[in-house]
Amino acid sequence: MTKTAVIALERFLPDARRIAGALGAEVVPYGPEAFREAFAAYDRIVALMSAGIAVRGVAPLLVDKWRDPAVVVVGPDLRYAVPVVGGHHGANDLARELAGLGIEPVITTATETRGRESVEGIAARTGCDVVNRDSTRAVNAAVLDGDVPLYAVTGPGIVVAGPGVSLLVRKGDYVVGVGCRKGVAAVDVAEAVGEALREAGVAPAEVLVYATTVKKRGEAGLIGAVADLGGNLVFLDDETLNAEEAPSPSRASLIGLAGVAEPAALAVSKRKELVLAKQTYGSVTVAIAR
Repeated sequence: MTKTAVIALERFLPDARRIAGALGAEVVPYGPEAFREAFAAYDRIVALMSAGIAVRGVAPLLVDKWRDPAVVVVGPDLRYAVPVVGGHHGANDLARELAGLGIEPVITTATETRGRESVEGIAARTGCDVVNRDSTRAVNAAVLDGDVPLYAVTGPGIVVAGPGVSLLVRKGDYVVGVGCRKGVAAVDVAEAVGEALREAGVAPAEVLVYATTVKKRGEAGLIGAVADLGGNLVFLDDETLNAEEAPSPSRASLIGLAGVAEPAALAVSKRKELVLAKQTYGSVTVAIAR
């Protein structure tokens, strides 16, 4: 469940409680550490105060638009709700929710002001995450210039696309990186992945995607196993894999790669955190990141 906080100065706490009641949120009295604590504990923040106070409070805490909570500023007169952080990542929707209280949302993201839907908006509407997040800037810019086609691949399938194409898959918190020997059997891959997920305490439904090197694009056993698992398999190029640090030694150096399982898991993951270092199960290696 999305966690929402309403941060307010003491004199505005009665209004903050009314807003919190409408949103199912918690009230956080404003103080020196209020924003820092809220950034660590909540997905969405309503700041009931002047924009200047809110901006100064959140600016030192910003890390990445995909990880920062959505922040909406509501003026003390309760007239306007202005998304200041994460417009495409929940703040625009949060501002619109406040319209039910008579607070007018002020939306400034380019796609929405033109009446068009952003990549992030489509992902949220369809219950998906964007795998290749660097693509959204180019795609959203293209959306402003004209209609951008949206293709649905029901799978199992393979998609080969350039950097200006956003890949949306079902939501999940974990990425499973998989390496394997040539000619591996699907049953061996499935058993290895299953064992790795059990060791990490991760359910298959929590997996965002499975990832490997583009050099394995012809491995029928790997492709078949991921399809049987109901997952999405992405193939990463050498440059993407070698840009990630491989924590464990790997024989992938023989094919010009720093590694496969760990770099693949880290490259696509949201937090860049390994939850299961590379494990070898016969002819299959598996690593899990979030």
